[in-house]
Amino acid sequence: MAMSALPHDIMTKLCENLKKSDQIPISFYDRYNVKRGLRNSDGTGVMAGLTKVCSVEGYYIEDGEKLPREGRLTYRGVDVRKIVSGCQAENRFGYEECIWLLLFGALPAAKNLDVFCDLLSQSRELPRNFIEDIIMRSPSADVMNQLGRCVLALYSYDESADDTSPENVLWQSIRLIAQMPLMMSYIYQVKKRNFYRRSMYIHPVEPEQRTAEVILNSIRHDKQFTDREAKLLDLCLMIHADHGGGNNSAFATRVLTSSGTDTYSAIAAGIGALKGPKHGGANLKVIQMLEYMKNDIRDYDDDEEIANFLKQVVRKEAGDRSGLIYGMGHAVYTLSDPRAVILKKEAGDFCVGTGFEDDFKLLCAVERLTPGVFASEKGSAKKICANVDLYSGLIYRMLRIPVDLYTPLFTVARTAGWCAHRIEELLTSGRIIRPAYKSLALPQDYIPLENRTETTETYGERAYIPQDER
Repeated sequence: MAMSALPHDIMTKLCENLKKSDQIPISFYDRYNVKRGLRNSDGTGVMAGLTKVCSVEGYYIEDGEKLPREGRLTYRGVDVRKIVSGCQAENRFGYEECIWLLLFGALPAAKNLDVFCDLLSQSRELPRNFIEDIIMRSPSADVMNQLGRCVLALYSYDESADDTSPENVLWQSIRLIAQMPLMMSYIYQVKKRNFYRRSMYIHPVEPEQRTAEVILNSIRHDKQFTDREAKLLDLCLMIHADHGGGNNSAFATRVLTSSGTDTYSAIAAGIGALKGPKHGGANLKVIQMLEYMKNDIRDYDDDEEIANFLKQVVRKEAGDRSGLIYGMGHAVYTLSDPRAVILKKEAGDFCVGTGFEDDFKLLCAVERLTPGVFASEKGSAKKICANVDLYSGLIYRMLRIPVDLYTPLFTVARTAGWCAHRIEELLTSGRIIRPAYKSLALPQDYIPLENRTETTETYGERAYIPQDER
């Protein structure tokens, strides 16, 4: 029976029981010194591991106080801004270089990079009949869910799927990194055909193309794109390739890896985590917020009108009524998100003459005005900056990338980081990740089935409420 077919009164009652059994007062986290979300009281993350892969810096601690600083993102100790500027100065693609750096710990020599790019190209082809049997036979309305399913399905095509030796996991990682762009594209094409009733097309892969070119070649019906477009998408892949071991999807990948499971299960966990709107889905939310702004704001140069709209958003009176200004604020960055700084410049340069100038102007106003809005509406003096999502969605829109692919593109880029963290976890940790949870349930008597009534179903509600708080 489908869930929607269940009688409404039964579902309502069951949900009431769920709420009774699972509610825990927020005050209890302080009482038992439990770090909700593995966060300290000042918002910093609980130290849960060690890594050489990536560093995310947005504050420093002095005399026990958290102090803001300009954001810094490094891959294996190399500042991402320098990687980007170096590739731009030589007018070349950089994502493949980032993959090598994250996996192997140092920047590749030119010959090594060429060999690696050839290896990625040779590894892109999916198993025989995979497209027909796995993707086309069971189309999905959600590209991210289907991506996870496809990654899990690849297990069945790998004779050494459970081999966790470094050599085998590295080979699995390279294949997944190479194949993810095409799986994403094929899933979207099948979705178009089945859910939008539009033509689908599966273009042959051009072996000499880099990852960004492969993506544009596979999603555009005429396979036409400019070098500038491909280099801009490549930059997005570069800055999304990793973001430290503590980000939700990388941590999920490491948690599964620590259990000794296979590569496909671990990477599918990362995909499932990234799908969440609190993690990888925020760039689409920014675009939706932008449309609300364009509908309600008359003068895009009037800071007062824009600020008033943002105040309404915070009060849950405008936008999607969530109270959130999407694209603003970050768990680590305080004064700036280096990824947002890079994308803002690129978006500003690229939008000239495209008709997206007003969109860019509005997003710049959001970045400029939001700190003041938060200060006036919430009385907060907390430093708040634009995050990567504020401008990435606009860049994807300018590149004519379908909204269905905004978060999947994030997945394509981040697969490199997930694989690097998986390999590091396998080589260095040696222990299953197993944090503790304090049980608040008191013992209850077992009641024989024939003696149970609704009045005896306490669902643990009484069990964790102390006498002085009843």
